[in-house]
Amino acid sequence: MDFVTILLIVLGGVSFILILQNIRVVPAQSVLVIERLGKYSRTLGAGFHILFPFLDRIAYQHSLKEIAIDVPSQPAFTTDNVRVRVDGVLYLRVIDPRRASYAVDNYRLAAVQLAQTTMRSVIGLLELDKTFEERENINARILKYINDACSEWGVQVTRYEIQNIQVPANILKVMEVQMRAERDKRAAIAKSVGEMESKINYSMGTMEEEINKSEGQKQRLINEAQGKANEILAISKALAFSIEKLAHAIAQPGGLEAVTLQNAESFVEIFGDTASGNQKVLLPMNLGAPEDFIQLLKKVEKSWNS
Repeated sequence: MDFVTILLIVLGGVSFILILQNIRVVPAQSVLVIERLGKYSRTLGAGFHILFPFLDRIAYQHSLKEIAIDVPSQPAFTTDNVRVRVDGVLYLRVIDPRRASYAVDNYRLAAVQLAQTTMRSVIGLLELDKTFEERENINARILKYINDACSEWGVQVTRYEIQNIQVPANILKVMEVQMRAERDKRAAIAKSVGEMESKINYSMGTMEEEINKSEGQKQRLINEAQGKANEILAISKALAFSIEKLAHAIAQPGGLEAVTLQNAESFVEIFGDTASGNQKVLLPMNLGAPEDFIQLLKKVEKSWNS
């Protein structure tokens, strides 16, 4: 075996080893940023790839999965000058590997620093009570600010969540007293409102009862008046009818004599009832002459007829 053959074998072995060393298998949801002679060349996605020896090198490797990064606790001051410490969690993922590699030195550190500064700014616009009540709004505002900045780095921030808001012990005691006073206030208001509604309901019930009574009494009086009116009307109709019948009977032949005789009998009967017992009766006529009484009745009847 001559020298040339040995050299070819050595070169072939070295080339094979170099090829093996430059074979890359990229897993799913991962990318490799390749530089050729120090300049960006291409981005390799999942699969089998071969690099050019001595020319290509892997400059950056990124995961396309969503990752969670802790935002360390930091102090912040609210608008009412209360010092609190706030920490959170940042969720982001790479959407442009080239910009994530060259637009920023370390996108994770940059995102955390941006989240901290934005958190301080947002907390500084709120009072202490609002920081607990509007946590969702705070998360949304911080997310918007961070996402606008990180989009220039090829990174998308999907969520931001505040984990803890730590308040000094003396402020906590004051808040507990305030909350207790607020609960007592709400209880007193609820009790007074209940008593007021009870009194209102009682007065409304009494008023309704009196109204019902007055309406009933009014209806009773109306019914009695209508009954009396109907009774008077019926009596007047009956009297008119009887007078009409009497007048018609008198107009008939012998009617006047019959009426005179009936009146005489009625007078005798009334006189008999009146003169019974030990009573004394004074009469303006002479009962010994009945013809005088009859003549008197005839005069009365004639005056009726006229």
